[in-house]
Amino acid sequence: MRSVTYSMGVSLDGYIVGPDGGFDWSEPDEEVFRFWIEDIRQVGVHLLGRRLYETMLYWETADRDRALDDAEREWTSLWNPLPKVVFSRTLSAVRGRARLASGSLAEEIERLRAEPGEGDIAIGGATLAAEAAASDLIDEYRTVVHPVLVGGGIPFFPRHERRVDLELVETRTFHSKFVYLRHRVVR
Repeated sequence: MRSVTYSMGVSLDGYIVGPDGGFDWSEPDEEVFRFWIEDIRQVGVHLLGRRLYETMLYWETADRDRALDDAEREWTSLWNPLPKVVFSRTLSAVRGRARLASGSLAEEIERLRAEPGEGDIAIGGATLAAEAAASDLIDEYRTVVHPVLVGGGIPFFPRHERRVDLELVETRTFHSKFVYLRHRVVR
C-alpha cells in the first residue's frame, strides 16, 4: 500500500511560517535543494492545500526563466509532470497536472491507495496535514529542521489532543547544519 507522507521545512521551534507569514528563513541551500529533488522522485501524487498550491505555481512556468540553474531546471522537470490534487473551497480551476479534489481528504487518499501506481502520496500544507493527522492518515513525518527560532506562526505538527507514537527511521545532517528527520507512525 502506498504511504502517505508529510514533508516540509520547519523551524527548530516547529513552525513552517513565522508569525508574520514569512518563510524566507526556509530557503534551502544547494545541498538541501538537491535533497528535495531526490525526495520528490519518490512521490507518485502530491496533495496540496490552496496556499501551498498557489506558492508552488511559480514552478509551472519557471522553466521559461533563463536564470534558472541546473538544479532548479531538474526540480521543474520533476514537479511539473507530477499529478497533484488541490483541496480548496475558493478555487474553481487549477493549472498544469493538478486537479481539484472531488471528495474529502480521506476519500481521496482511499481512492489513491486503491489505484495502481507507485510512489508516495505526499501531503503539503499544514492545514491539510492537520486534517490528515486527525484522521490518522499520515504514515510518515519528514522534516528538514532549519537552525532558526521564529517564535510562532503556523505549526508543522497539528495541535490536537491525540497522542501519536513515532519511530525514528532516518536522520541526516547537512553541511549547512540543517537536519533531516524521518519518523514513521507506530500503529
